Amino acid sequence: MKAAVITGVGSVEVTTVDDPVCGPREVIVDVAACGLCGTDLHILQGEFAPTLPVVPGHEFAGTIVEIGSAVNELKVGDRVAVDPSLYCYECRMCRAGKNNLCERWAAIGVTTSGGAAEFAKAPVANCVKLPDHVRTEDAALIEPLSCAVRGYDVLRSQMASRVLIYGSGTMGLMMLQLGKLTGASSIEVVDLNAERLQTAVQLGVTAVASSADELDRPSGWDVVIDATGNEKAIQDGLGRVAKGGTFLQFGVSDYSARVTIEPYKIYNQEITITGSMAVLHSFERAADLFATGVLDPEIFISDRVPLDDYAGALDQFKAGKGRKIQVLPH
Repeated sequence: MKAAVITGVGSVEVTTVDDPVCGPREVIVDVAACGLCGTDLHILQGEFAPTLPVVPGHEFAGTIVEIGSAVNELKVGDRVAVDPSLYCYECRMCRAGKNNLCERWAAIGVTTSGGAAEFAKAPVANCVKLPDHVRTEDAALIEPLSCAVRGYDVLRSQMASRVLIYGSGTMGLMMLQLGKLTGASSIEVVDLNAERLQTAVQLGVTAVASSADELDRPSGWDVVIDATGNEKAIQDGLGRVAKGGTFLQFGVSDYSARVTIEPYKIYNQEITITGSMAVLHSFERAADLFATGVLDPEIFISDRVPLDDYAGALDQFKAGKGRKIQVLPH
């Protein structure tokens, strides 16, 4: 089959690889669409637990074309979205119900072959069947949405919170959409990319700006979310948290990123600094939300390109052009 392969640090090519082999409790998915994500760039840099070479692609959906001998929950022809998370279920974190912090953490498209290919293998337990009205290609958005749902699980947001989001890429926009569902009294978004800010305006943000200094909030925000992974944005955001507020590190930073905190301020103003890592008990809920139309795929997906253009799509994503970019293997 044809697949994109990250062959080494900074190197990616589209080539022919072996077809996946189905285990007893696994299925083979004919991939309809696979989304690009910041994690893919980190894998290209040799970060985020990759062993290279690897077929990337952890955001994907498609149609089941083969089932394992012990699979009875799904059948050939079912359309599914795939949770890429792979846990050991044996370590201390898994036994504590914190599987996303698994000591042997792995993921389809990160540590094992993923959806940037014509076909991908997945455990049947990781597959969520799609309702008839959801388009298969659009369902590749469910995985990033499940990460956003996990982010709000961590926040435990109160009604009428004042929210500031750094970044209006796909994840920042998803946090904006979910923030409205939590009953935020205001949601403001900061980004240097004027085109992306216009999408936030289209989605009903309270205000947008290229700097938080432009926003009239001298006492700060109850919830500050970084969806960029950029250390300058993170540093600025840490200083924008109101008394008793929470800073959520949601964007994936480079391993080398560093910021400075003020311990006395954290103590004296009871500021919470926390993070949200990938998916935890949130994929099925994200699929349910997606089926209700919480996201408009036509707004969130800006580009659909053939698999042969995978390297160019990565370059476009890295340059910050567009919103969600999907590759279509067929």
